Amino acid sequence: MPICDPSSSSTGAGSTKLWIIHGVAVGAAAALALGAHYYMFYRRSGEFRSRVVGIIPARFASSRFEGKPLVNILGKPMIQRTWERAKMATSLDHIVVATDDEKIADCCRGFGADVVMTSELCRNGTERCNEALSKLDKRYDVVVNIQGDEPLIEPEIIDGIVKALQAAPDAVFSTAVTSLKPEDARDPNRVKCVVDNHGYAIYFSRGLIPFNKSGNVNPQFPYLLHLGIQSYDTKFLNIYPELPPTPLQLEEDLEQLKVLENGYKMKVIKVEHEAHGVDVPEDVDKIENYMRERNLH
Repeated sequence: MPICDPSSSSTGAGSTKLWIIHGVAVGAAAALALGAHYYMFYRRSGEFRSRVVGIIPARFASSRFEGKPLVNILGKPMIQRTWERAKMATSLDHIVVATDDEKIADCCRGFGADVVMTSELCRNGTERCNEALSKLDKRYDVVVNIQGDEPLIEPEIIDGIVKALQAAPDAVFSTAVTSLKPEDARDPNRVKCVVDNHGYAIYFSRGLIPFNKSGNVNPQFPYLLHLGIQSYDTKFLNIYPELPPTPLQLEEDLEQLKVLENGYKMKVIKVEHEAHGVDVPEDVDKIENYMRERNLH
């Protein structure tokens, strides 16, 4: 799965190498500002943000699609397909499902997943990940929040955002974007993103961003679609629930905006990813047809 610079639409090994080199250069410069001795010691020893856990938050009571994690996708519960894909990522030391629902927990235990029961009071997936992290026996440096409604998530994307966070000590959060399809430009369920020239997030919106003065979608502009997967430094994740809700977060109903509004930095990688997640019941047929066409049973 190629990972490339958000400012370029080119793909392939060349762009991948350029993006990695650029990310390392930016990370090194930031390290000098934040304490080069500490950073470089742990980078050389391979210990900087080295312990990584993947957490799949799952709840039954979704306002748009109740019971979504258990919906059948070509013969398997969707959350099982997500878990199976996540298990292929090489950067994860452990994977758990975090849920407040016994039906989901029983289903996940049935196909072999480790499950952590969390409170019904968690307001979003990030808070659920934080609670699950606190209940794990081992300590981790990075948590990857793997959306349970992404049954075709590529393990390379998981590995990519982990590496991006490890290479950017000034960031506390990393995530991924892909090219936005024109037909999704006006869909509020498809979250858009804009980034700066160094690969850090500027803003996320359910509306089309950037929005030009003509009011029309510009077919020549490389709009970016946010993918739900994200990773956090665990020290930041521990304080995230204590941060007060922010105006933009509440207006857009996007939890990542609370990170930006509070002044924290978020690293973004661009990847090639065609399949959408499942947001509403109508998406099930779309993703099943996509899988049939590509023999992804």
